[in-house]
Amino acid sequence: MDLGLAGKVVLVTGGSKGIGLACAAAFAAEGAWIAVCSRSRDNVERARTELKGAFGVAADLSDAAAAGAMIDAVESGVGPVDILVNSAGAAKRTPADELTPAAWRSAFDAKFFSYVNVIDPMVKRMAARGGGVVVSVIGSGGKVASPTHLAGGAANAALMLATAGLGAAYASRSVRVVGVSPGLTETGRVAEGLAADARLAGISVEEARKHSVGRIPIGRLATPREIADAVLFLASPRAGCITGVTLSADGGQNPVVL
Repeated sequence: MDLGLAGKVVLVTGGSKGIGLACAAAFAAEGAWIAVCSRSRDNVERARTELKGAFGVAADLSDAAAAGAMIDAVESGVGPVDILVNSAGAAKRTPADELTPAAWRSAFDAKFFSYVNVIDPMVKRMAARGGGVVVSVIGSGGKVASPTHLAGGAANAALMLATAGLGAAYASRSVRVVGVSPGLTETGRVAEGLAADARLAGISVEEARKHSVGRIPIGRLATPREIADAVLFLASPRAGCITGVTLSADGGQNPVVL
């Protein structure tokens, strides 16, 4: 199926590994021009090699000025961004009894503002140009509370609300704003989370993984490419009437009406 993405300029934050890298590779395979951003210059360079010369910028997106400079660099080096994919940042998992106001703030800096600092200027540029798509990869902790991920989950929930509101606010200017909410996915970040869960529960990582998989109706973790496929569809003209929603991609783990 031709998704109509050839020649589009796609910026993927967090595009150096995991779901972000899978998204960048999938867009590249569709003929899009790719730019990736990561905090680590080394990770950016590794991604550029894997993506055969994609444009790359290292930036800490929790800093609004750095995020703005990153966008300027991408649009100067590649061209006006048609599609923004947000996949950067993750909040540290912290048990409820260990949360502090500083931990809550850190979680929002790591997840919410690392997205919003890019979304805010980018959606306004897209609106001024008369079109664009923003797709945010937002953890399922924003829909279902976890006692070890309350601060990060709250940041994800805030991103879902921002997605709904911005989708409605900019629809009349031909800018769509959507989200994808993955469940457990085969990434290094999820592996770290399973290791943390195992330590808290006093069990092995293998036991923690088996317990987690047992809660997923399809009986396995998602692959990064499966999440990327959902992102590609939502970013494409095939999803032209979809905006302001966050699609669950969790293998049926949380069967809720949204």
